[in-house]
Amino acid sequence: MKPARDISRLIEIMAALRTPETGCPWDLEQNFATIAPYTLEEAYEVADAIARNDLADLKDELGDLLLQVVFHARMAEEQGAFAFDDVVFAITDKLIRRHPHVFGEARGATPEEVKGLWDRIKAEEKAEQAARGKPVEAGALAGVPVGMTALTRALKLQDKAGKVGFDWNNPAAVLSKIREECDEIEAEIAAGDSDKAAAEVGDLLFAVVNLARHLDVDPEAALRACNQKFVRRFAAIEQALAAQGRKPQDATLAEMDALWDAAKATEREPRG
Repeated sequence: MKPARDISRLIEIMAALRTPETGCPWDLEQNFATIAPYTLEEAYEVADAIARNDLADLKDELGDLLLQVVFHARMAEEQGAFAFDDVVFAITDKLIRRHPHVFGEARGATPEEVKGLWDRIKAEEKAEQAARGKPVEAGALAGVPVGMTALTRALKLQDKAGKVGFDWNNPAAVLSKIREECDEIEAEIAAGDSDKAAAEVGDLLFAVVNLARHLDVDPEAALRACNQKFVRRFAAIEQALAAQGRKPQDATLAEMDALWDAAKATEREPRG
């Protein structure tokens, strides 16, 4: 079997891998639950390639993510539930239905009107699902998957609460809440209650996500960028120490802090 640019070849390969006796032993023993973590991992690797602006890597990572879709669809087909073409039909149907301003009669809608259309159509879809007997979550916070990362789920929950008026007025008010949470953490640490301190840390993180939301910042993206910055600057510390024939464990915290500040200053220098 040879590679091809047609999606049908990928589907054929997946089918071969899942064929009993002649397929791949590892692929054959997988199920939805065992593959789900890989699906999440591949999605993060796509986001990482985007953050690094590595388009060659993005091409490969998108392929890996597409494989996950084909893998799940194949397992569903084996159970008689649905096949890959049903997945394609479902998403194309949804996109056309949710974009009447592009494919329907609502052309020329403003961005704000589009947002209103989107919310109305989603509400109609939920009502239709309920009419078919499908369990539908109730309440203002319904529809936020538990499986999301904690930061993203916090953001989605806050967005939904904000739509019904449960929200801070401005970023300054959120900053005040963050300071309050820090004080509460300090109090629990002083009291020696680690369990309550841990709970307060959760409150602090939730408040920080809220601040990011009020500043129109994606908290996941902001933290990913911060992680990359930390890795980059710590690598600079290691390189500086290696030039002295030392390792981080051979240096004092004060020495490493100084090297950190030097790396930080270097990043701020204008590049010619």
